[in-house]
Amino acid sequence: MDQLPRFRCAVVSVVKHAYVAQGMAAHPRFELAVVTDNANVPPWTHERNAEFAHAWGIPYIPDLEQAFQACPVQVAIISSEAERHCELSIRAASAGKHIVQDKPLGTRRNEVDRLVAALERYRVKFLMWNRNLLPAVLNARDLLQAGTIGRIQAIHTDFYFAKDAGPPRGTRSPGYPPMDWYSYQIAAHGDGSDGAVGREPLGELANEAIYPLGYIHLLTGTPVRRVFARSAPFFHQVYADNQVEDLASVTLDMEGGMIGTVAIGRIGAASHPSGGEMRIHLVGESGALVINESRPEVGLYYRNQPPREPRHRRVAGELEFLLADNFAQALDTDGETVLGIHTARAIFATVEAALESSRTGQPVNVR
Repeated sequence: MDQLPRFRCAVVSVVKHAYVAQGMAAHPRFELAVVTDNANVPPWTHERNAEFAHAWGIPYIPDLEQAFQACPVQVAIISSEAERHCELSIRAASAGKHIVQDKPLGTRRNEVDRLVAALERYRVKFLMWNRNLLPAVLNARDLLQAGTIGRIQAIHTDFYFAKDAGPPRGTRSPGYPPMDWYSYQIAAHGDGSDGAVGREPLGELANEAIYPLGYIHLLTGTPVRRVFARSAPFFHQVYADNQVEDLASVTLDMEGGMIGTVAIGRIGAASHPSGGEMRIHLVGESGALVINESRPEVGLYYRNQPPREPRHRRVAGELEFLLADNFAQALDTDGETVLGIHTARAIFATVEAALESSRTGQPVNVR
């Protein structure tokens, strides 16, 4: 059998998360070749990019097109601030690069639609980073395909991140100015309490709903027609000061009479032994399933355990490898990825409608 080809990757900004690039590099068919970004980004952005490049022993070239010329690559991995996702992905697609992108897809409908058009025009593959290939989710998919509970009638997902985001709501002293979103996210990056890094404040619906809505699409394959949502900055002062939600509920009116619901939030580290509560509930014509996203896992408890150390730890940590492998298969076969651009666009539209519903208090059609 001929040896399968390897793919060289450009890490296009790494200021949001390093885990996407690291996850791709964990697969033997992907090689990180260069880190790049726009030349006019702030100094802190250049610093993070350069640190990552140094750690991996690859060059940092702060000019996207120059980097593509100097270091030929087939794949661009986008992990910039959310508001730059579409711009960087469009430029990579126009250069003929396949794209792996961090969430969310984008922050503006016109930018998202431009990205969809670019991907279709240049015929490159796209993978939105997701959690659909976790063992528990795949097991649920297999059970549904086997008809274990019959036709699905309803689906609910809990997606609560047990992470802090600075001081609790209500702790800002009278007379002090509101917390600046951008400054907070930059400072919080080091200990992992940052959320949607960037100048534009994004709540949990915009930043994290890709995950539970991705589950719903994978398990049901059913489009969402209309949503009704409620949201609030309930836990964290930085969310309250910037008028974005850290807790939300969404009801989904889906095709064929199916009903979906999502409860999502960033609920603070003290709320859970580790990670958070992430479950999927499915009701079918002949039974029901309850899936704990984190299983399989082990619990670890001992005297003088550091407060920030996770008590519950996953023991099937192959998600990143499986996502990279899925992307490699799509490149090999000209097939689809597990969460491609059209699914990501549908999820963006659902979140957009949920945010509008939260503002207006009315149901909103998904466009």
